[in-house]
Amino acid sequence: MSEASDSSGAIKASLALLAATVVALVIANSGLASVYKTVLALPIGGDIGPFDLSNSLKDWIKNALMAVFFVFVGLEIKEEFREGTLSDRAGAILPFAAAVGGMAVPALVYVALTNSTPGLSQGWAIPSATDIAFAIGIVGFLGKRISTPLRAFLLAVAVIDDLAAILVIAVFYSGALQGWGLAGMAVSILALAALNYRNVPKLWPYMAAGAVLWLFTLQSGINATLAGVITALFIPLRAGGRELLHQLVELLRNPVNFFIMPVFAFANAGVPLFGLGLADLMQPLTLGIALGLIIGKPVGITLFAWLATAGGFARLPHGVSWPQIMGIACLAGIGFTMSLFIGGLAFTDEGQLNQVRLGVLGGSLVSTILGVGLLLSVSSRHRPVSASARA
Repeated sequence: MSEASDSSGAIKASLALLAATVVALVIANSGLASVYKTVLALPIGGDIGPFDLSNSLKDWIKNALMAVFFVFVGLEIKEEFREGTLSDRAGAILPFAAAVGGMAVPALVYVALTNSTPGLSQGWAIPSATDIAFAIGIVGFLGKRISTPLRAFLLAVAVIDDLAAILVIAVFYSGALQGWGLAGMAVSILALAALNYRNVPKLWPYMAAGAVLWLFTLQSGINATLAGVITALFIPLRAGGRELLHQLVELLRNPVNFFIMPVFAFANAGVPLFGLGLADLMQPLTLGIALGLIIGKPVGITLFAWLATAGGFARLPHGVSWPQIMGIACLAGIGFTMSLFIGGLAFTDEGQLNQVRLGVLGGSLVSTILGVGLLLSVSSRHRPVSASARA
């Protein structure tokens, strides 16, 4: 797939996410707000043998649809490490360092602003996440003003960020563990490993084993979406002369970008805005998330990238300047889908969830404005002068 079509797809995916968000906000602030809440709370499913499959519609979106999303994320991570920017060890040091800073500093900003308020500590990872689809989509809107190396840097940072977010979810946002569920997970993972070892050239056996893994993970107390990542990591790059991993990426791309992510955004972005005042925006939870994204992300990414280069461990890509890195770092503050997802794991109280949504949406919006403004400013200052203009 060409870079132009990649950019076009990213822009369309971002527009779909934006549309779903706007619709959710409009409905949540209209006479349909109670219908919106009632529909998302609808109970679906029941017990099947030892499996508890009763959830609200919103929980099924979070546990089932987002598991497919995490299959897609896992495939992208594997692709980047095997064939992309991160396959070159020397070239990977800079985005690795930047991603570490982009995770750590927003968490520190959040903790500093919420430390004095009991019951908020579990939200520390919310501003540490980056929404790849939105960030890459914004870069796509900027077109040729953003060089390929700069685009690759953002993608690499976002992929490492997602990998770290997955580990954070596994370690910090799992519930009480169930032994029989963990045993079923182990057997399912062994089945995936056997398929990978035998280099099975068909997708359906991996998907079947992955579905069983998801079912047991759902019962185990571990976040069910992790089954998607584990499944993805066992999909071989190539098998029997077929580009298996790339085939699955292309199969999932449109359903993920134009159905799963917009549906998740619609279900989670509906914040009631009527009656909101400065006091609501200044709540520690809202402020901690928003400033973690707006300040923590760009400071963390830029600082750690500078430390890596100053220490001689890495160097800036050819033609990339520090102001451009800062602009890209601001765009990494678009947390949106991933931040909302982690927020839904960290908090259950509806009032706190509204503060999470307000912080994520506000922080992501300001990060977008700052990033685009800085990148446009830098590109205009470095735009080459045409021959006719020189004459």
